[in-house]
Amino acid sequence: MCSEAALIRKISIRLIPFLFLLYIVSYLDRVNVSFASLQMNKSLGFSAEVYSLGAGIFFIAYFIFEVPSNLILHRMGARLWIARIMITWGVISSAMMFVKGPVSFYMLRFLLGVAEAGFFPGVILYLTYWFPNGVRGRAIARFMTASAVAGAIGSPISGLLLSMDGAGGLDGWQWLFLIEGIPAIVLAFVTLWYLPDGPAKASWLSSEEKEWIASRLAQPDQSAGEAIRTGRVWMFAWVYFGIVMGFYGITFWLPQIVKAFSGVSDFLVGCLAAIPWIAATIFMVLWSKHSDATRSSRSHVAISAAAGAAGLIVAGLVASPVLELAALSLAAAGIWGTLGPFWAMSSESLAGTGAAAGIALINSVGNLGGFLGPYLIGFVLTRTNSYTWGLITLALFPLAGAALTLLRHGHAGE
Repeated sequence: MCSEAALIRKISIRLIPFLFLLYIVSYLDRVNVSFASLQMNKSLGFSAEVYSLGAGIFFIAYFIFEVPSNLILHRMGARLWIARIMITWGVISSAMMFVKGPVSFYMLRFLLGVAEAGFFPGVILYLTYWFPNGVRGRAIARFMTASAVAGAIGSPISGLLLSMDGAGGLDGWQWLFLIEGIPAIVLAFVTLWYLPDGPAKASWLSSEEKEWIASRLAQPDQSAGEAIRTGRVWMFAWVYFGIVMGFYGITFWLPQIVKAFSGVSDFLVGCLAAIPWIAATIFMVLWSKHSDATRSSRSHVAISAAAGAAGLIVAGLVASPVLELAALSLAAAGIWGTLGPFWAMSSESLAGTGAAAGIALINSVGNLGGFLGPYLIGFVLTRTNSYTWGLITLALFPLAGAALTLLRHGHAGE
């Protein structure tokens, strides 16, 4: 007989660490502009609004191309399509070293969004091929902790790369982009060799194990149109929009906020900025585990989003550097803590082509918050010369997401 716990553990050990590594690289290449900005903005004369528009325009491309990319992945297979995504984003990420002014900055950030579109929702879709609803939240959370871990390890690494300023005739921010784009290209070829398209093509599963997975995950297929027209999918998209507003508002401005209240070197900024990501990593895993155990994903999303909003408000109001860093850690933990329960809740009623379209739609609409969140802080900062009102205004969005989640009628598994 096939033991469910043993099989889930076997799948998790085989897939999650590798997908986790890919997402670290993806997330770092997406947000390393936040550290580059410590030097790049001054070097190229970028204002807060120019920087925030360039940081956020990535998500406009993401919005446009995510749904078609996920449908191609579902049709073509995960292995080949994920590898294609990684090669193109790695090349464009390294090419960010050639930015000369606002136009080239906007163009390359937009192209990076085109290149990366489909990776994250593609992996979420891929995980639905392997993990039943009861354990999916924990699997997704383990994968998604990579975004917090990328901040924890990427912050000091990025700070260190900035210290290469002047080496080989390049600025530190140019070295940062050049070096951090290379791992994606290398790992794309590893993906082609390592990643099976699904359980049916996994040579390391027995026939009995493949049959068990197929029986547990069997759901009536949905068309893309059915999923996109579903009111539940659109509700999830707007909840995710509120979460992502806080998610990327913190991500793209954290190094500059830490620099502003600490005044330390770029490397030490990287070390201090790692603290909120460490808090987010720990809380995300524990919270998702509790959500799966209690089967109450809806309340876990709402409570965590509200805690993240509270952290943002406190961070905007306090004057003490220690308290501000603690509040930012609460904000990161709360907002990142929503992710595992949210994706388990939102993907459980989707299947097949409908899952490909529905997950991509939720993520693409939600990620418009990745454009608006950073831009909101830059807009307010330009006019007030302070992060206070930007952070407080930003907090309203995850708070609204928490309220919308609680207003939703109960559903099986929540």
